[in-house]
Amino acid sequence: MTDTKGTGIMNHLFAGWDPWHGPIPARSAGALVADRPGAATAFAISNLQERGEIFIEPQTDVYEGMVIGENARPNDMDVNVTKEKKQTNMRASTADEAIRLIPPRKLGLEQAIEFINDDELVEVTPKSIRLRKRMLAANQRPRRAD
Repeated sequence: MTDTKGTGIMNHLFAGWDPWHGPIPARSAGALVADRPGAATAFAISNLQERGEIFIEPQTDVYEGMVIGENARPNDMDVNVTKEKKQTNMRASTADEAIRLIPPRKLGLEQAIEFINDDELVEVTPKSIRLRKRMLAANQRPRRAD
């Protein structure tokens, strides 16, 4: 863009076909899937960080079946990302520790398409790119045997 100042023209020539190299490998890790609608909380995300890598920020609206992260293990896991901290009127010296969140991994369109498995879809809207399961309801989704 800087070399052509936005006036560059791109074209290509078809080079040929390659022989079949076998099936395209899928990712070996599972997904962290939201199990209920609501707004994601920092408290829930901080507890889920040890389970895998998170794709969303706090206060993001989620829905059942939305993929919110990558599980460290091979199977998919339904998680409650809307869970809030229990409020109490008792005071303790360690009760209000600061929550430290690892910055979420933001997926672009190409990274999202690379990431999905056969049972997942990419939603593209003007404001966001989201991943979701093909079947949103957890009781209707088949379990992945790994």
